Amino acid sequence: MEPPTLALNPLMLEIIGETGFSYLEVARRLQREGKRVISFGIGQPDYATPRHIREAAKRALDEGFTGYTETRGIPELREAIAWYLNSRFKADVDAEEVIVTPGAKTAIYMAIAAYTRPGDEVIIPEPSYYAYSQVVKLSGGRPVFVPMRFEPGEGFTIDVEDVEGAVTERTRMIVINNPHNPTGAVLGSSVIEPLMDLARRRGIIVVSDEIYDNFVYEGGEFRSVISYPDWRENVVYINGFSKTFSMTGWRLGYLVVRREVVPRFVDLAVTLYSCPPSIAQKAGVEALRGDWEPVRAMIREFEERGKLLSEILGEAGDLVESYRPKGAFYMFPRVAKVLRRAGIRVEEYVKRLLHEHGVLVLPGTSFPDTAGSTHVRLSFATSRENIVEGARIIVEASRKMAGS
Repeated sequence: MEPPTLALNPLMLEIIGETGFSYLEVARRLQREGKRVISFGIGQPDYATPRHIREAAKRALDEGFTGYTETRGIPELREAIAWYLNSRFKADVDAEEVIVTPGAKTAIYMAIAAYTRPGDEVIIPEPSYYAYSQVVKLSGGRPVFVPMRFEPGEGFTIDVEDVEGAVTERTRMIVINNPHNPTGAVLGSSVIEPLMDLARRRGIIVVSDEIYDNFVYEGGEFRSVISYPDWRENVVYINGFSKTFSMTGWRLGYLVVRREVVPRFVDLAVTLYSCPPSIAQKAGVEALRGDWEPVRAMIREFEERGKLLSEILGEAGDLVESYRPKGAFYMFPRVAKVLRRAGIRVEEYVKRLLHEHGVLVLPGTSFPDTAGSTHVRLSFATSRENIVEGARIIVEASRKMAGS
């Protein structure tokens, strides 16, 4: 029993960590024991950061650019971010409205914590990236989960009528992730337009995490919230470098907020982390301003991998209800029939795949709240060889568990 003087803030007891990492730890232990594991678990590109970006970091290091920088980020990086957003989305973002953060996860924390008050409700379409709901709880708010709609063969989307049905007088915020982790869905104008209209009518803040914005494939129509001319009225925009530029370990993200609140966000930022990593910021400038061909090549490869995964899992029929992801690098197929026939929960299905068949996927329950209870997440940020072998194992293992 902990001493009374060390009793935690009760809100700390409400949050949970990223449970998917526990499965990754088991997979690594099995690999250390000599067992081969094909992993569909990790959410990072299997590409090294492009060479020209690494070279920019080396130059910064050689030039001794190793001290504190401006809390909000060096001017040339904020200008490059504004240039990128304005060029791509016909936005009108000013560099003074950009705040660079140590990873997009920090931006998520700042965006939600800055606006969520005790008792506020925050709507989160589910399945969802786990961090959103945890920050809401830590801020004294209440996550309100709205299940996304799943259509076999088509994948997931958000029904805005379902979102509107969840709005109450306590609703403060809606959090969206587009393209979407864990489902690979891409939200276009047919969803974003009415969602933005709902937020305007009801005075609700929209926090949009668009870190997978460049991973959009055939059939995906992507609409960024930053493309609306009135975004400053109720939008907090989040993005980063981890996925597009394969810079997960560099810890570089950013948020965009209306100019009037920037000083308060900077006060929060300097309280949390002083400044983003200096060398990573120089690399970020090169990432945005430099050669994009390595990024385009990686995304083309990921699209082919998603098709390949969908085709092979499709051989299982309705035991593994797959679809072709339209974005990100994830699929979230339904395995309800296997679970029902085997009389097991999705966590047991995942454990059997890992321990008996050497394939790691993540249970849908790692992505709050409950909509993933009959789904698993597969990341296809792995080689085609692994995808072919691993997906075929999943098909056969599912048939075996289902008694087919």
